[in-house]
Amino acid sequence: MDAPLQTARELFTEAVRAVLETWPVLQIAVDNGFGGVYSQQKADWMVDAVQQYFHQNANLEQCEVEDFLADVMNNEFDTVVDDGSLPQVSLQVCQLFTQCQQGKLSEVRGQISQLSQKKVTGRAKATPVKAPAEEEEESEEEEEGEEAMECEGGTERTSSTVPTTEQDPLPPSPPASREPEDDGWTVVRRKK
Repeated sequence: MDAPLQTARELFTEAVRAVLETWPVLQIAVDNGFGGVYSQQKADWMVDAVQQYFHQNANLEQCEVEDFLADVMNNEFDTVVDDGSLPQVSLQVCQLFTQCQQGKLSEVRGQISQLSQKKVTGRAKATPVKAPAEEEEESEEEEEGEEAMECEGGTERTSSTVPTTEQDPLPPSPPASREPEDDGWTVVRRKK
């Protein structure tokens, strides 16, 4: 391999690393261990995998790169990327690859520098914080859900070992009445 081609390939690998290190979805997956104890190693491997994917496949389309990145995130980090960032990341990597292939190495270095500054300014954090009002609403909803799930007369049981021919047939149930509740639920009760 001649020197300019090697430099372009190394620069592309560095560019992929810069793009992936500033991708919030991947940062969150690594920071929170979605890939297990080896999340950081998987992120490092992903840089090489993306770089190899480009060099082993000619004329990649953006949608192919999106699919590849989505598969890696799903398989390695158990993460489905649905924040809309996948097309942006794949487009950015495709553009950087094209620039490296065209010999526009100084432009690629400039973009890597910009991405590195973006990385330094702040990392995405996944720290869900609930406001006190949200916590109260959630606990009330859980209590209401538990109340709605309780069944009336749940203590009556029939033996499953009794043959069906010996069981008394159930009396026909009286028609039910429907009463709308204030919270939008319809309660169905037996008429007596």
